[in-house]
Amino acid sequence: MGEGWILSEAQDDTRGALNLTRDTRAIPCWQNAQVTRRAERMERITARQLFEKVNERLALRWVAGVRGESRLLEPSAGRERRPSLVGYLNVIYPNRVQIVGSEELAYLDGLEPRQRWETLQKIFVHRPVAVVVTKDQAVPADLREAAEDSDTPLWISAQRGHEIYTWLQYHLTRVLARAQTLHGVLMEIYSIGVLVTGEPGTGKSELALDLITRGHRLVADDAPEFSLIAPDVIDGACPELLRDLLEVRGLGVLNVREMYGHTAVKDSKYLRLVLHLLPSGEHSGDRDGMQRLTGMLGQREILGVKMPQITIPVAPGRNLAVLAEAAVRNHMLKSKGIDPAQTFIDRQAHQMQKLPPW
Repeated sequence: MGEGWILSEAQDDTRGALNLTRDTRAIPCWQNAQVTRRAERMERITARQLFEKVNERLALRWVAGVRGESRLLEPSAGRERRPSLVGYLNVIYPNRVQIVGSEELAYLDGLEPRQRWETLQKIFVHRPVAVVVTKDQAVPADLREAAEDSDTPLWISAQRGHEIYTWLQYHLTRVLARAQTLHGVLMEIYSIGVLVTGEPGTGKSELALDLITRGHRLVADDAPEFSLIAPDVIDGACPELLRDLLEVRGLGVLNVREMYGHTAVKDSKYLRLVLHLLPSGEHSGDRDGMQRLTGMLGQREILGVKMPQITIPVAPGRNLAVLAEAAVRNHMLKSKGIDPAQTFIDRQAHQMQKLPPW
């Protein structure tokens, strides 16, 4: 991965995967990654891709509807009611992936022939991405025929319905989540996910290396990928291309796992805090009395979630690793209701009340 290789986005890939492409300007990939970082995006997956991803875990067999392998499962933005991704058979509010267990098959068996035919039509008229029959049960001939006629993938799993539902819900929530790639270094500091940001040359990678030597863990350098997996939960991970790697100016690319061991890296981490490195000449904190008490606090919106941000002035001689650790510890205390600045303000007010009036 020497000079002349940069990170770019595949123009023909709907998921915007990172690729290596040759650049005649000979710019190292880490220097150019900020330019090619991806904007917020929505993912999608086909029935074939979903089958291949979960086949081994759920022991699936594809028994009908192979022609529907390209049917897309994607976020349903703009609809009044978003269909559930996965659920047990529901013909009123159909799920995108319908699970058919023994109870559902028993219900179908109890219907009159005309009602049964109408119910089967309702199952497939909404074009589900797939229908999954649980516990290796025998598939009724009319169910198989309806799936084949509508080109709807029909799978049989050896697992129970609850296991199928839990695994598919977990997997699809992450695959279809809103996602974004940001410029920075994602670290685990004192067990919480921290994104270190700042302009090039502010010392993000050097800070990350110092924190690693102090027992903290690297998640992703330069281009961490973030996904909104719940209304207020952002999961950060490292692109496969950059896994375990850290680029430090003057040293080049370092393999953190090989140098410091498996405990020095982590595959993913929920984001809880942003540390922004700011050159000391670009802030006015020394002239702001309240900032001297509370620090340079703010917020950064990522994927619609307002994330707390602490700005750390960067200047020669400042120990950024110690400052970062202190910032994270103080943030953890505040999340538990312990605010040193407010404690000082309260003490000062209490002392002033004791003074006699002039």
